[in-house]
Amino acid sequence: MTGINRPLEGRVAFITGAARGQGRAHAVRLATEGADIIAIDICAPISETITYPMGTSEELAETVRAVEATGRKALAREVDIRDLAALQQVVADGVEQFGRLDILVANAGVLSWGRIWEMSEEQWDTVIDVNLNGTWRTIRATLPAMIAAGNGGSVIIVSSSAGLKATPGNAHYAASKHGLTALTNSLAIEAGEFGIRVNSIHPYSIETPMVEKDAMMAIFAKHPSYLHSFAPMPYNPLDEENKGLQGFMEPDEVADVVAWLAGDGSKTLSGSQIAVDRGAMKH
Repeated sequence: MTGINRPLEGRVAFITGAARGQGRAHAVRLATEGADIIAIDICAPISETITYPMGTSEELAETVRAVEATGRKALAREVDIRDLAALQQVVADGVEQFGRLDILVANAGVLSWGRIWEMSEEQWDTVIDVNLNGTWRTIRATLPAMIAAGNGGSVIIVSSSAGLKATPGNAHYAASKHGLTALTNSLAIEAGEFGIRVNSIHPYSIETPMVEKDAMMAIFAKHPSYLHSFAPMPYNPLDEENKGLQGFMEPDEVADVVAWLAGDGSKTLSGSQIAVDRGAMKH
């Protein structure tokens, strides 16, 4: 393939939460466009308050196989984004292997449900510590290597529609994702002098295990007024595969946006919030 078809040729991307779902989609898409991939995932339970299963070692290995099938190389490791030293080590190993670091996709995150005053400390702390503190640790481990490489780069922080509006029933998640919006905007200013762009994406209703539809429906059944804060996904009349029906978006649709933000086509964007929701949040 030519460089025109592989706009990320020669670049290296670090992706968290890469065992499955959005993380795997981002890894494969960026590899398809020419990037080598550093992929991490915890591949282990996090807390009893997170009731859906985490990605597995086998799923992370499958991500590696999918990346390598594009002709690119992958370095994968089981790392908890709450562990700064482990993050710093995998970044160092990745730079040693690939020679540089250009792209960060801070994708890893968790979700649970409950009313604010009824949550346990563990439930609150787990979501905040993974989604917000873990993303800060990811940035702390990654940005020095990107700056040292001297090639500029692109940071894509995966927030959520819950990082832009109120979402009753998961306020800890919304608080963490609003925090990522603020982190994005501050980092865009601080990293801009090094030619590093920083933007956040805000997906809505993506078909991944994190959605945990049964738990979501249970809280809506208990508190039906909450449902009004969650707009139905607008249908796409041109979507032949799904015949224009309303429903959840696929991770590949988000990966289209991530790939654009990773590449030079979005070089004028930094400190922006990109809603990936088919306009749902405007309803």
